Amino acid sequence: MIGMSGNFRDALVETVNGTILSLDISAGAKKDSFPAGYNEWRHSIACHVSAPPVEGKANKSIIELVSKTLSVPRSAVSIIAGSGSSQKKILVQGTSRDELAALMERLID
Repeated sequence: MIGMSGNFRDALVETVNGTILSLDISAGAKKDSFPAGYNEWRHSIACHVSAPPVEGKANKSIIELVSKTLSVPRSAVSIIAGSGSSQKKILVQGTSRDELAALMERLID
């Protein structure tokens, strides 16, 4: 995990429905943090949530944290792959890759 570099755009894929983010999740962390770094090998953005990975608690926290950080409604954020894994694909509906990349750049500066 090496900071957030411009390469984080590799973790964003635009679709007709919005943009998919590849996230590397650390559940049970000391504090919630997104974006929390970039994994160059997995091409994924780190996301730390304090909720434990049991009974969907971490997944719910991820959706809440991503929606709050990106200022989009919770209903626009969904886990489309990896609900039982630390590597997840998150769809943010109604956003373009460029919009999300610009917002992420502002967050990490």
